[in-house]
Amino acid sequence: MIRLRKPKVVILGAGYGGLMTAVRLQKALGVNEADITLINKNDYHYETTWLHEASAGTMHHDRVRYSISDVIDSSKVHLIKGTVSTINREEKRVILEEGEVEYDYLVVALGGESETFGIKGLKEYAFSITNVNTARQIKEHIEYQFATYNTEEEKNDARLTIVVGGAGFTGIEFLGELGNRIPELCREYDVDQNKVRVICVEAAPTVLPGFEPELVEYAVNHLERKGIEFKIGTAIKEANQEGILVAKGEEVEEIKAGTVVWAAGVRGNSVIEQAGFESMRGRVKVDPQLRAPGHEDVFIVGDCALMINEEINRPYPPTAQIAMQMGENCAKNLAVLVRGQGELESFTPDLKGSVCSLGEDDAIGVVFGKKIWGSKASFMKKMVDNRALFMIGGASTVLKKGKFNLL
Repeated sequence: MIRLRKPKVVILGAGYGGLMTAVRLQKALGVNEADITLINKNDYHYETTWLHEASAGTMHHDRVRYSISDVIDSSKVHLIKGTVSTINREEKRVILEEGEVEYDYLVVALGGESETFGIKGLKEYAFSITNVNTARQIKEHIEYQFATYNTEEEKNDARLTIVVGGAGFTGIEFLGELGNRIPELCREYDVDQNKVRVICVEAAPTVLPGFEPELVEYAVNHLERKGIEFKIGTAIKEANQEGILVAKGEEVEEIKAGTVVWAAGVRGNSVIEQAGFESMRGRVKVDPQLRAPGHEDVFIVGDCALMINEEINRPYPPTAQIAMQMGENCAKNLAVLVRGQGELESFTPDLKGSVCSLGEDDAIGVVFGKKIWGSKASFMKKMVDNRALFMIGGASTVLKKGKFNLL
């Protein structure tokens, strides 16, 4: 077969799923087999699962990111720094704010967005842990509140109140870091720690749904010892300039707070909806090969992909672990399509477990079916983080960015 031109593979997004696709595809294909283009809003990749540390100020924001050019082969992958506006499926073009790109095969890995569920005022008055810049914003805002507290003649204790909406993974991990950071901030800015309140508001009846009650109890007790307050089964009804309104049953309470961080909702990307893909909250129910229904040339991975776990009839969670596995599978299937030989491989998540950090030196988790907690779980969490770096960037990236304070 004589090929007139190389197939154009376009990958949108350099998060866990998109960057893994690019890295694996550049290894699978020769330089003359395909034109591979990776489009990302920034010229760096950031570890989304580390953003809670940067947000609390326990890790510098530069630690959570590294240059994309450090892990891609520029002779095989062309990096475009650009923002995706929409996808023209009929003409097979990606429309960017800066221009447009044609594709033969498309990988949509644009990541998720914060979901506020229409709660009044959240977009205007609450922060969300979504990227490097929002993490910096949260850290600097909290520090500003502490720095300002003692400069005012009439002290406003609400400045020192931090509300975290949501007790899922992100919320709990952020609370764990705050538990470590607050004493440091109090020493730095001469603030009485008894004046500080950190409150977690969760509408569900439990913290960390999906974890066993024994581990949940351990996590809550650990965080409460650090001074974290929990309001479980309590919904945020409104955010405003003064703080939030919450409701539990018929009871409504106002909580005055200088900082509100929303960590309770993630949806897929709005580009998915704008492009006309059939979706639920920006997530497409993909076929077994991770393709959009009716589009054999469009793969969707990461937060934008919806796959049902048949065992429990619920979607798989949009985790980094699954996104990276999707990227590996997607790269294999793209290599098959580019070469026009072989069978596409169906995707089955290989869930090795999950670990939730409770701060620098503590965590809970289930790994290979075994419950772990304390320093052992904290060690495992750092190993998981280092493994993610290694799988995409190799040993050199681990040496530059890895977590080595293991015990």
